[in-house]
Amino acid sequence: MLPKVLSEQEVDGLLSAARGLAPPAGVMMTALMELLYATGMRVSELVGLPFSALARNPEMLVVRGKGDKERMVPLSQPARQAVAAWLPVRAELLGKTPSKWLFPAHGKAGHLTRSAFAKHLLKLGMAAGIDPRRLSPHVLRHAFATHLLAHGADLRVVQELLGHADIATTEIYTHVLDEPKTRLVQQHHPLAGLMKPRH
Repeated sequence: MLPKVLSEQEVDGLLSAARGLAPPAGVMMTALMELLYATGMRVSELVGLPFSALARNPEMLVVRGKGDKERMVPLSQPARQAVAAWLPVRAELLGKTPSKWLFPAHGKAGHLTRSAFAKHLLKLGMAAGIDPRRLSPHVLRHAFATHLLAHGADLRVVQELLGHADIATTEIYTHVLDEPKTRLVQQHHPLAGLMKPRH
């Protein structure tokens, strides 16, 4: 089964909806959304980002993925700007309470949870006019990979950015790109209806 993917216009709509929220929620959600779309991180990696992930280089993010493996992911200019805007808001919200997390919260984990982020995302989706059945935190990871490949990115580079151990896992995104072409041929080719499997 192929992953659900949002169009670039739909991702723009989500980002615009995040920017339209009142602070501090708007600043936080903009940073979260920009980071997710810029890096293709898993949601668990995103919400569990330590503050130190930005310490080595503001243009790169250190992501700790499955199997405790670290990978370096470059940050886009919009993502860097969104994080830079979030940091003073984060400091103000924390006051004198220390936190090692980039997105701290009051719960047991000490940071924003996956379910809390998913709820925020559904609200953004509603504001952007996206069917909630097509939206989940993982969909943005799919969008990151598919949009990169659609613009000519190398499959191995995308594999590295996503932190996939096996390139076959990454190759599914090439099938996502091929599906509309296949459908188009099946619907519009004059001989498509006459084509029968050969025995």
